[in-house]
Amino acid sequence: MEPLTVQMDVFFAYLETERNVSPHTLAAYRSDLVQWLAFVRKEKGADISAQEIDHLLLRRYLAGLSKTARKSSIGRKLAAIRSFFRFLLRRGTITRNPAELVATPKKEQRLPFHLDIDQTTSLMEAPDDDNKYARRDRAILELLYSSGLRVSELTGLNVGELDLRGGMVRVTGKGGKERIVPVGSRALAALQEYLDQRPGAEAGSALFLNTRGERINRRSVARIVDLHVLRIAAFKRISPHTLRHTFATHLLEGGADLRAIQELLGHASLSTTQKYTHVGIDRLMEVYDKAHPKAHIKHEG
Repeated sequence: MEPLTVQMDVFFAYLETERNVSPHTLAAYRSDLVQWLAFVRKEKGADISAQEIDHLLLRRYLAGLSKTARKSSIGRKLAAIRSFFRFLLRRGTITRNPAELVATPKKEQRLPFHLDIDQTTSLMEAPDDDNKYARRDRAILELLYSSGLRVSELTGLNVGELDLRGGMVRVTGKGGKERIVPVGSRALAALQEYLDQRPGAEAGSALFLNTRGERINRRSVARIVDLHVLRIAAFKRISPHTLRHTFATHLLEGGADLRAIQELLGHASLSTTQKYTHVGIDRLMEVYDKAHPKAHIKHEG
């Protein structure tokens, strides 16, 4: 029987070559499964194989995690383990998937933080024109908010994928899927100003560069957002993903159809979009009062 380490290496190769998952997703799978492997080897020894693992061992692992980890994190780790066992089941390596007997913990009902219009405007205007990177930073912030891009999508953009005249950008999302996303007028203006000062903006070159003239990475974008949030000191620390959520929320509050938002965000499932978007109760009541035919009828008592 193949040891678990070998079986996991085969699974990682499958994810990378056949499933074509992003480097970020692959790293997440690897991190979760390596952590689980350390627990399994401690419990059962270094030479254990997948055939020897049962649902009771998995439950002990999740019970240990529950003392320190959030339910959402535990659910993600369990999903990675389930995927691994489903892969082994399809290969015929095992005859049953022990992870299917383990229930996913219910997630905490937490609404992600998003910026309001005034906060968003302040953040877009935060880059100081005296800074040599101000135009780049403003273009990054505007594009994240204008088009709701994932950070990995933004960092992967090339100059030729941006159509300033047409107001569109061609984005490569999860699983290598391409989509066309509109770009707002303020973002287009910021991008044009940035490209006007940027040397060597050939179609195949990276759209956004770091201070060394190389393609910018996720950490650099996060630092840029941090920098300008601190400069205006108007709200708590946010991540670049907060701007994606803000984009979706503002569209929904403006009356956009949820399925249209799904397409813009590049979500495969509408249920995923619903997790990113929410409307305050005041807004819901306002829509109800305007739209429902019985909303203004008072009952006589």
